[in-house]
Amino acid sequence: MFSVREFRTVFVAHLLSLLGVVVSEIALTVLVYDLTRSPLLSSLTFALGFLPYLLGGTLLAGVADRYPPRRVLVVCDLVCAACVALMVVPVTPVAGLLVLRCAVAAVAPVFNGTRTATLADILGEGDLFVLGRSLLRIVSQSALLVGFGVGGVLLTVVEPRGAIAITAVTFLASALLLRLGTRKRPARAAATATAPRERGGNLAVLRDRRVRALMLLFWLPPLFAVVPEALAAPYADQAGVSTAALGLLMCALPVGTVTGELLAGSRLSAATRSRIVYPLALAGVLPYLLYAVEPGAALAGLALLLAGATGAYTLGLDAWFVAAVPEGRRGRAMTLMTAGMMTAQGVGMAGAGLAAEFLPVHLVVAGTGVVGTLCVLAAVLHVRATEVRDGADHHVTSG
Repeated sequence: MFSVREFRTVFVAHLLSLLGVVVSEIALTVLVYDLTRSPLLSSLTFALGFLPYLLGGTLLAGVADRYPPRRVLVVCDLVCAACVALMVVPVTPVAGLLVLRCAVAAVAPVFNGTRTATLADILGEGDLFVLGRSLLRIVSQSALLVGFGVGGVLLTVVEPRGAIAITAVTFLASALLLRLGTRKRPARAAATATAPRERGGNLAVLRDRRVRALMLLFWLPPLFAVVPEALAAPYADQAGVSTAALGLLMCALPVGTVTGELLAGSRLSAATRSRIVYPLALAGVLPYLLYAVEPGAALAGLALLLAGATGAYTLGLDAWFVAAVPEGRRGRAMTLMTAGMMTAQGVGMAGAGLAAEFLPVHLVVAGTGVVGTLCVLAAVLHVRATEVRDGADHHVTSG
């Protein structure tokens, strides 16, 4: 992958954008708390990273195919840079800070969807695309582990507004790299024979039964997987474990995800990755059943590690998805899929918190293992039904 010059550029730009997003999140959360002394508004600042994904991903999804991809990526980075630059202005009120946070989150699915579709142009639709997309996901998960630490250290030497100002520079650097380091390509919808059929917008993508089923299989596992993360703090309090153990619980799921994707990408063939999609997806939240016995930090961490490792199912699913979506709709489809995944995680976190108001935390997580597995099983059967019904059209995607 790194022998492809354009991919190297996209990879470095991805690192810079991630750094901007993660550091701005923690710095803005601290800034809002400093200004208001309100834990609610401070936590709301972080939650707003999820909520606008649905709105931006659905209303702006067509942008990914309607305009040249390089232009879309550069403009998204510039919008983010402008928003965080306005956050630095001292006269910006707290309400304005929250609106700007929403704006950054709203363009994120368009940026991510366009970049994913562009990866298929840069690396082709085969195994290199799958591995390239996996690598970007690995970097994203690693950024959650490293980025908050970097942001915390940065805030010990500069004020929150100063840290936010630094992220404006990272967004500008990403925009410059993408503008100078990637090829100019025409708008995807205008450059393909499917262009006349794009009038249906998002419905044109969702009318395809196979695409709908695959999206569902992308969305459901994360919906349930985030439950222990969302409840890590109350579970640590309930189990009486230390704050250090709480940190390990927060890290276990992303560490498992990174490990699983690295092993699947480096050790398994494309055919094998395709064959393990269903087993890994079905096993995704089964380790959460260990929470039924109210385990200590070590056993709970192991359950999270195993659950994260099953995320490797997405490598095979990526190959199926890119093969199922017509090129002229690929940017829109990737944007919708990304928006749905982030929205599902937000819904999962909110639902976990609501359930924990009425039930012990360990029973909520264990129940997630049961309900989540049944829901994913239904999604798997739905995807398999599209293979049987549409086998002639989708034989490539079924491995």
